[in-house]
Amino acid sequence: MFHWLEKNPFLFAVGVFIVIAFAGLIEIVPNFAEASRPVIGTKPYSTLELAGRQVYIKNSCNACHSQLIRPFKSETDRYGHYSLSGEYAYDRPFLWGSKRTGPDLHRVGNYRTTEWHENHMKDPKSIVPTTIMPGYPWMFTTNADIDTAYAEQLTVAQFFGVPYNKPVPMKDGSTTVVKMGKSIKEARELALEEAKKVAADMKDQDVKDAVARGEIPEIVALIAYLNSLK
Repeated sequence: MFHWLEKNPFLFAVGVFIVIAFAGLIEIVPNFAEASRPVIGTKPYSTLELAGRQVYIKNSCNACHSQLIRPFKSETDRYGHYSLSGEYAYDRPFLWGSKRTGPDLHRVGNYRTTEWHENHMKDPKSIVPTTIMPGYPWMFTTNADIDTAYAEQLTVAQFFGVPYNKPVPMKDGSTTVVKMGKSIKEARELALEEAKKVAADMKDQDVKDAVARGEIPEIVALIAYLNSLK
């Protein structure tokens, strides 16, 4: 029946390619789809954390720090479990990075504290004498952009189905809900509530006073974001 195909090497090669490609798609695509689903324990970023992520991007932290732990013993011994695709389900854009002037930060929330980040961002050499990282003192006086962070929340919730205000499964079998305000006013209130918890563990009195007045310095938002990286 297919003798004509066997006599035409070009058509035969095309046919073989189509069959193999189709079989490959059937095998590979479902696995990719499964791997890209949120890993249990991965939750959306809060308004404050998103504001901190924007500070992170604005100051090009991703130019020197990666957020991608490769599956090598030298990496996992230092940074923790290697990164999984589903852990980036709510990241837009991805901040994998391609260079490590500084250490990887994908799981920095597991081993650094709020106070450590505070001191490190203010005067890096006081924490790591050999570092070439500059200080970021303006983050302690410049307020975070909560309104833009809330706009991002609305966008990803509407167009990408990010589950705000819905139960998200955690590793211990429980569920958690990341709240998204119904208005900018409510979003600001939620961010300030979270900011107060971060500021409570900080030493800088000016930052504490700013948060008490209802302001949210960039350093508070950035620390909230870094603490979420686990």
